[in-house]
Amino acid sequence: MKTTRKVGGGGTVPSAARLDRIVADARAAAAKREQGYREQALKIYPWVCGRCARSFTHANLRELTVHHRDHNHDNNLPDGSNWELLCLYCHDNEHQKQLEAAGGASAASGDKGGGATHSPFADLKAMLARKDAK
Repeated sequence: MKTTRKVGGGGTVPSAARLDRIVADARAAAAKREQGYREQALKIYPWVCGRCARSFTHANLRELTVHHRDHNHDNNLPDGSNWELLCLYCHDNEHQKQLEAAGGASAASGDKGGGATHSPFADLKAMLARKDAK
């Protein structure tokens, strides 16, 4: 079976059967994608970040993510009740809050203590008093 044919400019063009197969594969991939939770969420919800209310269009839709409210990525209810659409920044913020609540932020940064030990303004009143005395 011949898959390509020569054209006037020296290039090749795929045969009709090969083009049909390419189109069928593309349609099958699109149908499979539509079954994913992201595509379902984009159909159910308006393209607006649930936190900062930033609106999205086809041009920047890749920056809109689906967040699982219970943080369980296997919990994809068909009604979308476990999903919310968040922009990349709000989504990262949400997961950072989750890490901090679980105590993972200090462990991830290598900090063993509970908080800051240096207070840059501890002696501010005395410094201002010395400045006024001069």
